[in-house]
Amino acid sequence: MAKKSTTIALTASAVIAAFTTGVALAQAARDYIYIVGSSTVYPFSTVVAERFGRGSDFKTPKVESTGSGGGLKLFCDGVGVGYPDIANSSRAIKQSEIDACAGNGVSEIVEVKIGYDGIVVANAAGGIDMDLSRRVIFLALAKEVPGGAEGTLVANPYSTWRDVDPSLPNQKIEVLGPPPTSGTRDAFVELAMEGGCSTIPWIKALKSSDENRYKGVCHTIREDGAFIEAGENDNLIVQKLESNPNAFGIFAFSFLDQNGDKVKGAPVDGVTPTFESIADGSYPVSRPLYFYVKKAHVDVIPGLRQFLREFTSERAWGEEGYLSDRGLIPMPEDERSDVAGAVRDLTPISGAR
Repeated sequence: MAKKSTTIALTASAVIAAFTTGVALAQAARDYIYIVGSSTVYPFSTVVAERFGRGSDFKTPKVESTGSGGGLKLFCDGVGVGYPDIANSSRAIKQSEIDACAGNGVSEIVEVKIGYDGIVVANAAGGIDMDLSRRVIFLALAKEVPGGAEGTLVANPYSTWRDVDPSLPNQKIEVLGPPPTSGTRDAFVELAMEGGCSTIPWIKALKSSDENRYKGVCHTIREDGAFIEAGENDNLIVQKLESNPNAFGIFAFSFLDQNGDKVKGAPVDGVTPTFESIADGSYPVSRPLYFYVKKAHVDVIPGLRQFLREFTSERAWGEEGYLSDRGLIPMPEDERSDVAGAVRDLTPISGAR
């Protein structure tokens, strides 16, 4: 028994030593903040990073757009100079990701909610006008749709928007969107696809009787060419829509806001995507945005605490802040105050997700 206890103690010591060494390396070998993650949060994070670099004695942080899932994987790989300090994400971190972090020594993670954004279905400014519902979006893009008899599914047979709804144009379904590693994709299937899927009563009933099948039906996008994975770069989708006015694209509202002369967002369930409709919650395909910080890196990586303070300042994320000029929809004042307090105190995530 004593031998087993000694082994456990040695293992714990080794873990602590590795952790301490990783942090010491970060302090000795890297003098800038390293940020990865969501392509949606990327432009906001980049603006803060650039202002921070110009207005402080610290180096401008390095920001990479890797997608939410890819960024959180890099973030969770370990502690130390070789691993990111911050992961941007257009969705909340998953329990499986928290567990992966913990398994690699990333035991204290601070969640920073920064505001809200909408996901738009947009086309070229000179393209057709089209009002969509979440039900139409689901039927147009799902891999399987209801067949003739209740409870049956068939491979998606719809090739034009008119096939889905007779009131829509006789135009080929062609939608450019993000890959599975994207937080925008995760949010889109949850908010738009599942929102439309649940309008079909027998599928909605599956949520309580067979949740795995329910998610499989509602969240699986067709792979027959009607939906085209266009990568993590939303600016590239905007460019492709300009050259193909018959196509639609799925991307963050902030890119629509910055490219209003090139693309336009379709109303969803009768609500046009605007700053105001996302802020008041009436636009149905909207979501919160986040970034995640390693507590172990704060006060070790030069400038990290100060960068967090800048990002959560009123001049940045407030109602009149510079991030709202880039399309970020601010949180209410009391929520901003709560999040800023958690950041100041470096309060880590607690409890199961």
